[in-house]
Amino acid sequence: MNLETKIEAVLFWKGEPISRKRLGEILKAEETEINEGIEKLKENLQGRGIAFIEKENEIMLGTVSELSSLIEHLQKEELNKDLSKASLEALSIILYKNGVSRAEVDYIRGVNSSFTLRALSVRGLIEKTLDSKDNRRYLYSPTFELLSYMGIKSVKELPDYNEVNGSIEIAAENLEEDSKDENN
Repeated sequence: MNLETKIEAVLFWKGEPISRKRLGEILKAEETEINEGIEKLKENLQGRGIAFIEKENEIMLGTVSELSSLIEHLQKEELNKDLSKASLEALSIILYKNGVSRAEVDYIRGVNSSFTLRALSVRGLIEKTLDSKDNRRYLYSPTFELLSYMGIKSVKELPDYNEVNGSIEIAAENLEEDSKDENN
């Protein structure tokens, strides 16, 4: 497969901004090759529903502005629905972990959580911030509005907080060990 196709696949799968440098690391390609692949991808996306979005040194896929009213309608429809089982699972992990990467949520749930996290973010239940330890990844945490809605002042007031958080910590440690094993 050509590099342009690989870039598109990574951006689609990631579902969030990624730096060109990180994209090059993932695809084992030089910066000039990545830039050429991105330019070709931009050209191929012309006239389609998917748009290439750039901000500073990060890139991602999004929808074209001409379809904003359709997307807004779908979002409003989605916001009026009850939370799905997947959303509740991810939200529970985020609440109890209070600062968790998407990879950790994926590992604990056993499935890709990109769309679930996006839906929770759109609803204003979670927020995404850069990880202070590794500025290449984001951490998800509950919003103040969610805590207020739940009637708690801190995540430590959640039922069985210490026990559940301990279980999640063990899962996170297993993820780190698996990552180290893959890199060796």
